[in-house]
Amino acid sequence: MRVLVSGASGLVGSALVPALESAGHSVVRLVRRDPAANEIRWDPAGGIAAGALEGFDAAVHLAGESIAGRWTAAKKARIRDSRVQGTRTLAAALAGAAQRPKVMVCASAIGIYGDRGDEVLREESAPGSDFLAEVSQQWEAATEPAARAGMRVVSLRFGVVLSRRGGALAQMLPPFRMGAGGRIGSGRQWMSWITLDDVVGVIQHALATDSLRGPVNTVAPTPVTNAEFTRALGEALHRPTIFPLPAFMVRLMFGEMGDALLLGSQRVDCGKLQASDFRFRHPELQPALQALL
Repeated sequence: MRVLVSGASGLVGSALVPALESAGHSVVRLVRRDPAANEIRWDPAGGIAAGALEGFDAAVHLAGESIAGRWTAAKKARIRDSRVQGTRTLAAALAGAAQRPKVMVCASAIGIYGDRGDEVLREESAPGSDFLAEVSQQWEAATEPAARAGMRVVSLRFGVVLSRRGGALAQMLPPFRMGAGGRIGSGRQWMSWITLDDVVGVIQHALATDSLRGPVNTVAPTPVTNAEFTRALGEALHRPTIFPLPAFMVRLMFGEMGDALLLGSQRVDCGKLQASDFRFRHPELQPALQALL
């Protein structure tokens, strides 16, 4: 297949592109700078040159502002606009191609559910009402031009992606390796995780599986509480985990982001993905951490 990929330099994209190429696919990157070979320039807020997106079999859209960092008004605007405007721009451009892709796989997030305690969350569960939930709803809705044009659209609701190369785990490793790690807040909040290898596998599976469409929870089948994750990471690193981070300190240090990402609870079910015959490489947390570390 000839596959268009946005966000190719990010954590997921930088692992996906070589995997697609190793599988024999031809990959063209969508970039915001001056393009090199096998690249197309775009402006997520403006558009893409007419005719630039002809002849692709599939598109994978991963681009978006990082949600890490304190959520100032400007940061929240960048998070929203990069996802909503960027997705709408790309979906409309793909829909307008004379020879358009058959499938568009777009990133989304389990943040769409908000903070839900112990509730088991499936794709049909009602969305939340906080900032990330609202952004995620708009993000998924922005793929509508592609769906209206007859493309199969898959919105992958990513959980916490585990990798040594970046993301949440990479930020946790330094304090945990020094023996300064511990649970966050009460530790009872649910954490729905997935390894980077499995994320790449899910994207490839979504590209190839005609029956898969709409929102898909992209998480491992064994969510854990923050306390369980803390214990497993300490064991994998052979370090104690006796220094908890109280909720008030999380809010003081990180503000709204801390409430949403560190104290929020999402117990997410991946039954739809499993029913499509996807097989996880890392379904259990402890072996996954051992493999990663």
